[in-house]
Amino acid sequence: MRICRFDDDRLGLVRGEEVLDVTPALEAIPPQRWPIAPGDPLIAHLDRVLERVRALEAAAPRRALTAVRLKSPVANPTKIVNAPINYQAHIDEAKADPKLGHGRKLNHITDWGLFLKATSALIGPGEEIRLRGAERRNDHEVELAVVIGRECRKATRANALDFVAGYAIGLDMTIRGPEMPSWRKSADTYAVCGPWLTTRDEVPDPNRLRLTLAVNGETRQDSTTARMVYDVHRLIEYATSMYTLHPGDLIFSGTPEGVGPVAPGDLLSVEIERVGRFDVRIASDYAG
Repeated sequence: MRICRFDDDRLGLVRGEEVLDVTPALEAIPPQRWPIAPGDPLIAHLDRVLERVRALEAAAPRRALTAVRLKSPVANPTKIVNAPINYQAHIDEAKADPKLGHGRKLNHITDWGLFLKATSALIGPGEEIRLRGAERRNDHEVELAVVIGRECRKATRANALDFVAGYAIGLDMTIRGPEMPSWRKSADTYAVCGPWLTTRDEVPDPNRLRLTLAVNGETRQDSTTARMVYDVHRLIEYATSMYTLHPGDLIFSGTPEGVGPVAPGDLLSVEIERVGRFDVRIASDYAG
């Protein structure tokens, strides 16, 4: 299934070029009491919600996909985990371009570990990216986003995918510079996720997916998740060796080569095989 969040936080089932409004399925989520359990309630109770979605599908109101405003399919992750330098070709281009690496050691993902991106950076493709720092270079980075489905700690390669609810496209925007990645990549609107949640059963092998990104129609990134240094299984294992993942947490799994600068007004078109595609616009002016 492909489940989206759209307009004023309505729940949609994507069928072809239409969105079926199945918002009443949210009633399957149990009431929350304070203190609220960590994690996104929709993802934590996804099986119950999807059962209700199936019952509503036949009679659900339909809208054209182009007529709705898509938000991030996950509203409340507790963390956005990011994998730096997880494609060898991206490591190579960063070594060759001092504007990317800024003198950092760039050999292997284990040299850096993982880093967290602020959840306040999260938006969907129906919103605009607001660039910061006109004097700095702002780059695009397309990534496979892994959506965690249930509490997960100390996972192994053998059971890693058991904790996955599904997949989305992650667009990891970044401001180039010498500061730590969590600072430069956490500006508001710098984590785009969408266009929907594609459930795990729709993606037999997340480690063999083509991903592309174009800016104003010019292809810049075109690769496959088969080239990741740490595949999805290893990323989940690696992340949970240090901290607990909760339902709705996102793992942005790293970007391939071809990263490059964007400017106000640009249109970014991104696609991942079996997962989906979306266009997202860079706002016409800088933020702040």
